[in-house]
Amino acid sequence: MKRHRNRFSVDWEDKVGRSKNYSGLLLAALIALPVGSVSAQTANTVKLGMVGELSGAGAPSGTNWRDGARLAVTEVNAAGGILGKKVEMPEYDTQTDPQVSRALVQKAIDEGVVAIIGTVYSGSTLVNMLVAKQNSIPQFVGSEAPTIVERGNPFVYRTSSGAQKGVPALTPYFKDTLKAKKVGVAWVNNEFGRGGRNVFIAEMKKAGIDVIIDVPSEQAQTDYAADVAKLKSANPDAVFVYMNQEESARFLIEAKKQTLPMPLVGEVTLTEAKVIELAGPAAEGAIAHVGVTATATEVPGIAAFAKSFEETFKRKPTHDAIKGYVGVWSTKYVMDMVGKTDGEAFSKKMKGLCLKVADHPKILLDTCWDDRGEMSRPSFMVQVKGGSPVVIGAVPAN
Repeated sequence: MKRHRNRFSVDWEDKVGRSKNYSGLLLAALIALPVGSVSAQTANTVKLGMVGELSGAGAPSGTNWRDGARLAVTEVNAAGGILGKKVEMPEYDTQTDPQVSRALVQKAIDEGVVAIIGTVYSGSTLVNMLVAKQNSIPQFVGSEAPTIVERGNPFVYRTSSGAQKGVPALTPYFKDTLKAKKVGVAWVNNEFGRGGRNVFIAEMKKAGIDVIIDVPSEQAQTDYAADVAKLKSANPDAVFVYMNQEESARFLIEAKKQTLPMPLVGEVTLTEAKVIELAGPAAEGAIAHVGVTATATEVPGIAAFAKSFEETFKRKPTHDAIKGYVGVWSTKYVMDMVGKTDGEAFSKKMKGLCLKVADHPKILLDTCWDDRGEMSRPSFMVQVKGGSPVVIGAVPAN
């Protein structure tokens, strides 16, 4: 894939060194695979490949994704497995590097997996989903950049709505609840951040709301003093914050330090458990639209998932954990419908598929996918109150 450089972008080679160092990183990634990940597929097992960001900048997302998937595999096996066979799920750590993720998706396929669970980061998925497509392997991803489903890949499916569906759900909140006339945007300049930022700006234009300041930042950035100062000086009615977990937490801490006075509203990550843990009191009052949240305990399936996850892993699940969980259960449901581990048949079945909780309870919410793999289901508005995300409203499926 052609990579573009500008003063805001970070090429993967800048993170891992030039090409002379890349081979060492890839070798380390492959050596670090868990024992047993190369076991041969047998007639009595079905292998799913969990490819995720288990180290590096994406580890908060990837480890939750993995643990949600692990919980689902345990439940699936207790319920009879997939096609009556026990599920195995070898794990592959991408180190949050797109090119490593591509190599590991190929490795997982070479080792006999019938579906890929991952990745979470959009920049990685855009690279590795081509490998799954070339091998006709279904792939459930946690990525939310619009471009994921715009490439015409019939084998990639979301586990939550992309930014082009999620971000527009915020428009009524900015327009009708906040009655904002002018807004600012603070975003991380990676595939995830650019996608959300571009959709938000287009939505504000349609709503007649002026975007008066647009502040990009880098993945893994640690100092947000200048960014927050710019936003404070511009004085918008509200700020849309669209960053990954650690960056969101650092931004919130700096915003509190500088007493940024306007509402901070995000999508996906701003109010999730990891951000609140890292930001502490600075997260109080943050608002976000989320595709799914473990705090929506009024939904029976989500309440049961959250209880089981907490009992198993001794921590509260994030939305990424739910996405990993849904990815595995969706794979089970669809393969059982198809009656075989055939990627082409799986892809055909997924087009326009709707799964109802009444018939497929582990899907958690009534869910549909369109012909591109985009997901549609009800979602939520949440706000951090008393150190916890609290559901303040529901948003119908769109």
